Amino acid sequence: MTSAFLSALGGRIAERWLAALALPGLLFLAAAGAATVLGHAHWSDVERLRDRVDTLSASPASHSAGTVVLVALGVLAGAAVTGAAAQVLGSGVELLWCAQPHGPVLRSVADRRLRRWRAADARFRTALVAAGRARIEGSDDADRLTGIAERRHAERDRIASVPPRHPFAMGDRLAVPAQRLWRANGLDLTAAWPHLWLLAADGTRGELQAARLRFTASARLCAWGAGYLVMGLWWWPAALAGVVAVASGVRRGHAAADAFAELTEALADLHVRDLAAALGVEHEGVDGRALGERLTRLLRKESGTA
Repeated sequence: MTSAFLSALGGRIAERWLAALALPGLLFLAAAGAATVLGHAHWSDVERLRDRVDTLSASPASHSAGTVVLVALGVLAGAAVTGAAAQVLGSGVELLWCAQPHGPVLRSVADRRLRRWRAADARFRTALVAAGRARIEGSDDADRLTGIAERRHAERDRIASVPPRHPFAMGDRLAVPAQRLWRANGLDLTAAWPHLWLLAADGTRGELQAARLRFTASARLCAWGAGYLVMGLWWWPAALAGVVAVASGVRRGHAAADAFAELTEALADLHVRDLAAALGVEHEGVDGRALGERLTRLLRKESGTA
């Protein structure tokens, strides 16, 4: 039974290793080999690439089993190292997406996003007032002005749903649940989160973990895209693949951050009274803000908890 378990575990590990490291790494190494052989001048010369492969296969070393095994092991090792490097770079991308505005560069980016948001918010409020006045006056333009106000609202929300504080949209999106819960209910989500996590059902935790993994995978895809962009210095078709990968990674990152933030806020909304019951805090007939403040004082281990 133990050997069967270890075999199954080894199979899953090998499958994940192939999916996360080896296969993308092998694809990257193959593209790097093509870039070395073709370059910009012969970027689409398939015959040139075939001739190089035929030359290598005809060499005496290619007929030695030991040499073939060593080359295969070297290629697999190179693919694994490349994949590991992409994982490390992807972690850096993930940290950058969620970074606070420290340093002049990130602060400048955050300030620019805030200025854009304020300008979009002003346009939305102006359009909303115009639409409301038209509704009151019974103007024929009321529907058109309402549509303009809705578009202005969407334009503002594409930047951020609240005044942005982070250099990048993903950081703001992930911070929104904590801000909303604090403003609406006085609940410190950072202090409450471990307890809410333990109260959540397995299916809920699985959804949250899946969204978190998608966010990490999106950052890793951007890292691979950056590698292909660098490769584009020698073979320009690789740059096209890099642009597609980075754009897709950013888009998927936005979607994953939205999903994780929405699930986080929903979990807190649904289980805050369960948390109060588990901690022995009176919650029957208590309004949401008073309950949130009680829980925050308790979880922060502040004095005067009631």
